[in-house]
Amino acid sequence: MPVITSRQHPLIKQLIKLEKSSQYRKKANLTVLDGIHLIQIYSSVLGTPKHLVVSQSYIDDTANKRFISMLFGGALAKVIVISNALFQEISPVKTPTGILALIAIPDLAPDVNNKRETFSVLLEAIQDPGNLGSILRSAAAANVRDIYLSPQCADAWSPKTLRAAMGAHFFLRIHENSDLQSIAAQFPGTVIATSIQASKNLFEISLAGSIAFVFGNEGAGLSKEIISACDENIAIHMPGNTESLNAAAAAAICFFEKVRQDSTNAASGKI
Repeated sequence: MPVITSRQHPLIKQLIKLEKSSQYRKKANLTVLDGIHLIQIYSSVLGTPKHLVVSQSYIDDTANKRFISMLFGGALAKVIVISNALFQEISPVKTPTGILALIAIPDLAPDVNNKRETFSVLLEAIQDPGNLGSILRSAAAANVRDIYLSPQCADAWSPKTLRAAMGAHFFLRIHENSDLQSIAAQFPGTVIATSIQASKNLFEISLAGSIAFVFGNEGAGLSKEIISACDENIAIHMPGNTESLNAAAAAAICFFEKVRQDSTNAASGKI
């Protein structure tokens, strides 16, 4: 295979722009996956990436070449090989994995669960990509279906968010630039705000049925406007001396309290 060595190659220039610019990702409707784990999950759920970009040393490894051939059903036409030095230069991480994929940002899948209970999450101004990715990862594990992000949230499809979510994106319906107050008003169930000032305790309320949790900015929390649009406002009981929880940790606790309650109710025959 020919080896690309120039930073001026059109594909290389595109990869660099996609890694750095949220605006360009949205305009092109493309993003970049870093590492074999994300690429495997994407391929198993959504099929073959547009292009696979590998370093020369990566493709020279017989086991890697065999894996790529299996991943693409034997067709290597979409595999682009670049020099090790150039891969090091364009990699979004300090220690390159040797493999990237160029993918289209997926369209929202049809809501096949619209006649069953709904489990959703609304995120207001979550600005750290790592926190956002962690929330998405926990949400997918808890079988959340829809994620609504306010316009002030970090880019859901940035390489850093994708790495933190570990493939969760491909099991969720992610709605960016959402009007959270409108979503809350139309939600067919109970919308629950989370804030440290709340008087109700997460572990003392029922989470049966359709639930939407709302989480706010890492520092400022939720706005008064979105809290007033919710049906409940709860806090997580913390017997220790810590003043608050990381947004991603708080979200995971809430998600799996619902999972626990649903499992208990199912075992007792209540649902």
